[in-house]
Amino acid sequence: MNNLDKQYQELLQSILDYGVEKKDRTGTGTKSIFGYTIRHKMSDGFPLLTTKKMAWKTMVTELLWFLRGDTNIKFLVDNNCHIWDGDAYKNYEKEFEKGSHLEGTGLLWMAKESKETFIYKIKTDDEFANKWGELGPIYGKQWRRWTKKKMWLSTDGSYENIYDEADQTVIDQIAGLINDLKTNPDSRRLMVNAWNVGELDQMVLPPCHYGFQVYTRELSREERIENYNSKFENKIEVPFIKLNLGDVIENTIDMALSQVNIPTRAISLMWNQRSVDTFLGLPFNIASYGLLLTILAKEVNMVPDQLIGNLGDTHLYLNHIEQAKEQIGRETFELPTLKHMKTDEFYKSLSDDHSLFTHLDTTDFVIENYQSHPTIKAPLSN
Repeated sequence: MNNLDKQYQELLQSILDYGVEKKDRTGTGTKSIFGYTIRHKMSDGFPLLTTKKMAWKTMVTELLWFLRGDTNIKFLVDNNCHIWDGDAYKNYEKEFEKGSHLEGTGLLWMAKESKETFIYKIKTDDEFANKWGELGPIYGKQWRRWTKKKMWLSTDGSYENIYDEADQTVIDQIAGLINDLKTNPDSRRLMVNAWNVGELDQMVLPPCHYGFQVYTRELSREERIENYNSKFENKIEVPFIKLNLGDVIENTIDMALSQVNIPTRAISLMWNQRSVDTFLGLPFNIASYGLLLTILAKEVNMVPDQLIGNLGDTHLYLNHIEQAKEQIGRETFELPTLKHMKTDEFYKSLSDDHSLFTHLDTTDFVIENYQSHPTIKAPLSN
């Protein structure tokens, strides 16, 4: 039994055993617990659950969408990823009721599009997509284009917003994180935040996973040797380097490892999540942050180490209970491995180009040796 699936099944069982029933914004109802931690060693395999088949391409597409700084569903729809369709269409329906769809048309009435037609027009009509595919300042905007607003203290003691779009300061948190990892890897400020309280009311949905932090450490010589041996046929015996060889020989080994680009540090990632759809969303979140960790590791030439999820309101929707019981009863398989199709040289050549993520697509990340049980269908609550 792999430890990741085991942890996930134990979480499902904990919610069934100890969860309390609560109302929620969707009207579905949940069984919920508060406070849980998932911890996974990346050396044990890529964190893609095996107790049900996971939609790998969909996960990759959404993460690349975030990293590009995009907030319009057109990129997702064009890549056959439909997990945000419902949120965009719900926003369209809301604006339709206000009459916003008539603005600039000169018309007094216009029929509301069905959801299927709405998605088709997002894909085929750029003007329609620009207007109705936008989800507001959600993850991509906050990760890559956080807006710093200026405030003045008024004479009456209150703060006055003097935000001027032409004079805005935009903060690229991902670019800043990569720069800090390269220049100050022991910093305790290696964080990215999506919870912008000043823009929550403009988002179709406030961030569920609202921030992440990374942590790095130096690799021992033994760990670097093991990393070398996983890449090259010419093996170095680990017991050999545990001998007292003297500084000259040991430094020579270190230099040789560096010449073949063997990393000197390991990187871990911990994400924080306020609201956790445990059956449908959490397996997706685990794999997505696992992929993000490997991308960051490639970008700064480090080894992926630990993936940790801190979970707040951790719930099962009441219409997911039977599906959760089915998944708990399934045996697990060995975790798969992830292969980056882009080379280390590719990442190195673009190391100072923060448009890096526009050069990546779903075919650049291949899951190998993935054995899983069939998918378990469950309704989406949004």
